[in-house]
Amino acid sequence: MEKESVLKFILRQFRPALFDVLREGYGRRELSRDLLSGVVVGIVAVPLAVAFAIASGVTPAQGLITGVVAGFLISFLGGSRFQIGGPTGAFIVIIYGVIQNYGYGGLMIATLMAGVLLVVMGLCGAGGVIKYIPYPVTVGFTSGIALIIFFGQVKDMLGLALDTVPPDFIERLVAFAKVIGSVNPWSCGLTLLTIVIIVRFKKITAKIPGSLAALLAVTALAHLPKLWGAALPGVETIGDRFPDIAGGMSFALPQWPDIHVSDLRRLVSPAIAIALLASIESLLSAVVADGMTGRKHHSNTELIAQGVANIAAPLLGGIPATGAIARTATNIKNGAVSPVSGIVHALFLLLVMLFLGSWAALVPLAVLGGIVAVVAYNMSEWRLFLKILNSTKSDAAIMLATFALTVLVDLTVAIEAGVVLAAFLFIRRVADTAKAGYITSLIEGFHLDDVPEADDSASLRNRAIPKGVEIFEVEGPMFFGAAELFKEALAEINVSPRVLIIRMRYAHSLDATALNALEEVHAEAASEGTTLILSGVHPQPRTVLARSGMVAKIGEANICANIDEALARARKILGE
Repeated sequence: MEKESVLKFILRQFRPALFDVLREGYGRRELSRDLLSGVVVGIVAVPLAVAFAIASGVTPAQGLITGVVAGFLISFLGGSRFQIGGPTGAFIVIIYGVIQNYGYGGLMIATLMAGVLLVVMGLCGAGGVIKYIPYPVTVGFTSGIALIIFFGQVKDMLGLALDTVPPDFIERLVAFAKVIGSVNPWSCGLTLLTIVIIVRFKKITAKIPGSLAALLAVTALAHLPKLWGAALPGVETIGDRFPDIAGGMSFALPQWPDIHVSDLRRLVSPAIAIALLASIESLLSAVVADGMTGRKHHSNTELIAQGVANIAAPLLGGIPATGAIARTATNIKNGAVSPVSGIVHALFLLLVMLFLGSWAALVPLAVLGGIVAVVAYNMSEWRLFLKILNSTKSDAAIMLATFALTVLVDLTVAIEAGVVLAAFLFIRRVADTAKAGYITSLIEGFHLDDVPEADDSASLRNRAIPKGVEIFEVEGPMFFGAAELFKEALAEINVSPRVLIIRMRYAHSLDATALNALEEVHAEAASEGTTLILSGVHPQPRTVLARSGMVAKIGEANICANIDEALARARKILGE
């Protein structure tokens, strides 16, 4: 029975949107809309897949392979009707670093590990957990990635005479500074023209993506002088850097890499980074799609599909993939109604790869640099960056810390540190809202800030408090962040009363640290002959007290439902 319930739970996590569409009914009209949208998104995806691959340090074919394999699987198995998957700019930083340190074999293993982790996350129902990553953390690492991506394109955009670009951000800036005198004006001109076309073309027409228009126009312009037997000096093309591409592109099953156990341990960190980024980016994209269409995606199914895609892509020579927000939005704007459009997009990329791949050799790298630079600018979210920077100090600190760690250290470290810092600051804010006070001496005017208002039916103002009884009130959760405040407030009691009542009507939760503090109070009270009474205990604290044995120590009769019962119990103890 238990095994059956586990199986049912797992099956509930996997609900591909394509199956829902087919169950609801899918006809010729829906197919025609998906075909049109899929082709348009495929056209958009071609230059991006090639550009992201080269920027990541792999071949153009590997970018297209990823778009074909991952794009198909994410649409076929995913939880969103409109998600378009493939290589994205966010992965450039991680992929480039892994390639530099471990080669493609290391990237393959890290991506496979990330894929397995994503599947496990989806099966365990972790799709809803991702939304708890604080917004300042997301903006911080996204802006950091955008900055790294932009500076990663400086070599190609400026045509610098630099053999390899260092993976470290500071070392990269130093390397650029050393060769800044080798700037190629033709490369700069092509880059600038590419950016201008992308930015301005959408004002001419929204039917043709600006990146494709720039790719075709600027590539043609760069080769135009060859009609007169001339060429643009120093302008490097994809064919110059990848000579094999002139013969076309195809799938190639890579050899299983020779990875040692020590390498596996070191690859755990990039694998976690890939899994985290894939989950965050894909679910953000799915949420954007939901907002544009009014539909709802299945987050756990989406994670499972992302995992399967990231297992299959490296086995066929690809790189990490996730949901692409811009391509998903393009898919919706062009009339897509189901995941079939994403499948069509993947098939279109396959046709381009098999029959038009050799033409990619003609594209200047400066053009791809310009395309990726625009992507980095759009990723930067600089308006949100400034908005959070001018909001609360804690949110600004979280964002800046995540941003700095992303740029200077590592994405995984940045996300972990950002989440931990956000958690600590949240705990501090919650602890600051907790109140604890010694309120018996209200007649003398002490601690009036902690005394309930007069219209409070449970107020002590109209109740007689027997001599020898002290009352202490806790307001807010009793957790480790407020435990010290609890003990400090109790220390205000200068005498040893016959009965000490702790009112817990506003304390809806109790954790182990606060429980330990309560046990210390009970032990000290017992040693001084004081009887401890708890008043207004809620279900969660009551359960914790019972499981810890505190109910037995305090006595069932000394745990009262309200202050009137507590005062009645106190009078009985006093013998009144």
